[in-house]
Amino acid sequence: MSTFASRARFLVDGVLTCLIGVALTAGAGAQQKASVPDFSSDRIGWISVGNDFIAPPDGPRPVTFDPAHPYVPNGTGAQPTYRIGDLTNPNLRSWVKERMKKDNDEVLAGKIGYTPRSSCRPAGVPAFMSYGRFTPVFFVQTTDKVLIIFESDQQVRRVYLNVPHSENPKPSWYGESVGHYEGDTLVIDTIGLNEKTFVDNYRTPHSDKLHVVERWRVVDDGKVLEVRFTVNDPGAFNEPWSAMQRYQRVQQPMREEICAEGNRHLFDYKIPVADKPDF
Repeated sequence: MSTFASRARFLVDGVLTCLIGVALTAGAGAQQKASVPDFSSDRIGWISVGNDFIAPPDGPRPVTFDPAHPYVPNGTGAQPTYRIGDLTNPNLRSWVKERMKKDNDEVLAGKIGYTPRSSCRPAGVPAFMSYGRFTPVFFVQTTDKVLIIFESDQQVRRVYLNVPHSENPKPSWYGESVGHYEGDTLVIDTIGLNEKTFVDNYRTPHSDKLHVVERWRVVDDGKVLEVRFTVNDPGAFNEPWSAMQRYQRVQQPMREEICAEGNRHLFDYKIPVADKPDF
């Protein structure tokens, strides 16, 4: 074979190799794009199966109710109760138990059990996932951001995709959430949460070291949205703990419901009220 022919064959082989590489890369990219889960199209909303987190079969568990004071929700035919947290959970730091005991005693003495929903305050993470038993959460998915919206008072979590955390995020109610897709799963990593929220409906406090990782995916032939998450806060818990929440699919438009200041028609929920107009 001549030198010219050899060089031509080399160039052809090189071009083919490049084209094959580009095709494989494009195919992999298309496959990755195709596998992104759809939580939001066609007016899909998701209503949580229950308000309390679902505990794992083993390992450290989320706080649940005190066996001496079982929680009774509305709609059961029995007298509803406020939640009283179980302080025998061995994973709680001593200061957490002390604060929760004081709160439990006050509720048992007649104080209204605080909830962020009733008080028009942001729930924080992971308590946001204890919302939605009667009203849905909705997702808005774009190429660089995911919004998770609670319908009842339009509280919004913002998840920024494929970016790292800030070096020193300023503490806020919902912290700084960054995420990415792993096949059919949306992974969310949240830090920078302030200490004004609780981690659950049992009013379990946390420290500024709180770090939450969530994994959202659709299961059961698209009928259920499942999120498994891990809570790591060495300031409040002896070990990281995990739990799960499940949501049932509903198809309806997002309705508008405002959590109004001064809403005391049933109880005084200690809703914050401005002492002067801001307009």
